[in-house]
Amino acid sequence: MALKNILVQLDATKASPARLAYAMALARTHDAHLIALSLVAEPYIPAAVGVSVPPEVVRQQRAMAEAEAEEQLEGARKAARQAGVPVETRHETVSVDRLADSLARQARHVDLAIVGQPDPDAGGGETFVAEAAFMQSGRPAILVPYVGTEARAPQRVLCAWNGTREAARAINDAMPLLEKALKVTVLVVDPQRHEAQLGAAPGADIATHLARHGLKVEVKPVQSGGMGVGDVLLSTASDESADLLVMGGYGHSRLREMVLGGTTAHLLHHMTVPVLMAH
Repeated sequence: MALKNILVQLDATKASPARLAYAMALARTHDAHLIALSLVAEPYIPAAVGVSVPPEVVRQQRAMAEAEAEEQLEGARKAARQAGVPVETRHETVSVDRLADSLARQARHVDLAIVGQPDPDAGGGETFVAEAAFMQSGRPAILVPYVGTEARAPQRVLCAWNGTREAARAINDAMPLLEKALKVTVLVVDPQRHEAQLGAAPGADIATHLARHGLKVEVKPVQSGGMGVGDVLLSTASDESADLLVMGGYGHSRLREMVLGGTTAHLLHHMTVPVLMAH
């Protein structure tokens, strides 16, 4: 499958311009159409405040938020024109509790969504919205670190492999990116733990599959040595000079709310390179 339709979420954070630049670089590399999306949250006044807010104040707050969103989208249109990338801009105004659902719905109609790592200093709401891009959409998402990243297509990709459905889905969804990379490394953490599931040579079968797609692949078994898997992934990504990490997004449903697995949550909060996740 080729990447022909890429969604990037824009917002008012300082990380948004770098995210847009990264998305445009992918769109150029893959000759893809770019959709820039800005989600506007309806003004929210907690009932516990116990204060009646005049409707005019609410309207003014909404108008200010929508004007800010339009400014973001106009910036995206200008940048895309300069880069020669075809772009469509969209914005939706929804209640705060519908932000995640809106992002997931928009992402279902594209090949890849690009969203930002939640601001480490912000609350959990940003995390929940970012999760929706890969946990609820049925599509892969690349999460771009809050500190930014180089605006270019990935050249050295690290694929986390443990033989699960989620890991297989992530690698398959990443194939258009892998096919344009210079090097692909399949990382197996604590391979002795996976022999029952993956055989005597964990990682060999998926590496063979990728090689048959014409990819240059290396299998790298590593021992965690007591470190958490998330830390091992980030450490190895640094050692390998990887500019993209591919991994399955893990979690389970609890009253419609996705509760992330430990490694997935750790990567969301501590990523240092872009991470493609799929569920």
